[in-house]
Amino acid sequence: MKITTIIGARPQFIKAAAVSRALGKHPGIYETIVHTGQHYDRNMSEVFFSELAIPEPHINLGVSGGSHGKMTGTMLAAIEEVLTGDPPDFLLIYGDTNSTLAGALAAAKIHVPVAHVEAGLRSFNRRMPEEVNRVVADHVADLLLTPTDTATANLAAEGVAAEKVHQVGDVMFDAALFYGSKADRESKILETLGLEDNNYVLATVHRQENTDSPDRLQAITSALESIAEDIAVVLPLHPRTRKLLDAGGYLGRKNGVRVIDPVGYLDMVMLERGATVIATDSGGVQKEAFFHSTPCVTLRDETEWVELVEMGWNRLAPPGQADIAASIRSALGSVGTTGAPYGDGEAAGKILDVLAAA
Repeated sequence: MKITTIIGARPQFIKAAAVSRALGKHPGIYETIVHTGQHYDRNMSEVFFSELAIPEPHINLGVSGGSHGKMTGTMLAAIEEVLTGDPPDFLLIYGDTNSTLAGALAAAKIHVPVAHVEAGLRSFNRRMPEEVNRVVADHVADLLLTPTDTATANLAAEGVAAEKVHQVGDVMFDAALFYGSKADRESKILETLGLEDNNYVLATVHRQENTDSPDRLQAITSALESIAEDIAVVLPLHPRTRKLLDAGGYLGRKNGVRVIDPVGYLDMVMLERGATVIATDSGGVQKEAFFHSTPCVTLRDETEWVELVEMGWNRLAPPGQADIAASIRSALGSVGTTGAPYGDGEAAGKILDVLAAA
């Protein structure tokens, strides 16, 4: 069986690390990895391949930047050319990025079966580009590999045929379990930054709904500045967010927030483990916070990972509506209920079983 895997962004590298490792152990499956180039600099791309031992991409399309339409269209044409040159038995896509959408559409139009890892997630906010991407991908996919009960129920509610849906668990949980000890051995990020364990807040901001809204971005940065008066705040800054904050003069102010470059996966694991609270608009970081038993404040109006809110590990703080600083302070020292909403850490093996049986 030939599998072509499409990846392009940081969360997809983490997910692919778990699945590609499982695929590589199966003698009858041959994987071709195609990197779209969506995240292209070392801190957002190359470091993940080296740290997570992901096989080097066989093909790098080098598509990055531009509008959603331009990026997706350019990727779509390039992926179609790859697939027609050597048609696989399945195209494997992850998550909800423009790379996900381009891969799904390119394959569906030339009748290459699509398997979607992390299918069924819904924010029910169509203003989010990610929501549009994941809905379209799900409805052209042939195999929908869901991480949670909620995701499976979402697809049933949309009329997706039950025989297409396979609940396998979350591959990011696989990665957290597998790479945790490696992070312990190799990461020195806390020492490098002079951080004390359980004595800082970790923040990440990259969602378009926040970065492209001056009011929302101001609400977030003001809240982080307020928190930094009481406890250290570390902000690994996404390149797009850095550009916008720099243009607004934020990075030149003495604001108390420790701004650093994006970090690799192992360093991020240690920052997440050591934080007192994580404040983020990232879907993946919300889950990673839970994996490491760190309370989380989500800087969005809604979340796809509703089970974490229900369990008390996560709370929503919509920028411009909620008092973000108060939400972060209320999360200090909090804990949620126990549970295993993301499976048993064997999602990659279950994905392999589904593919092999298809």
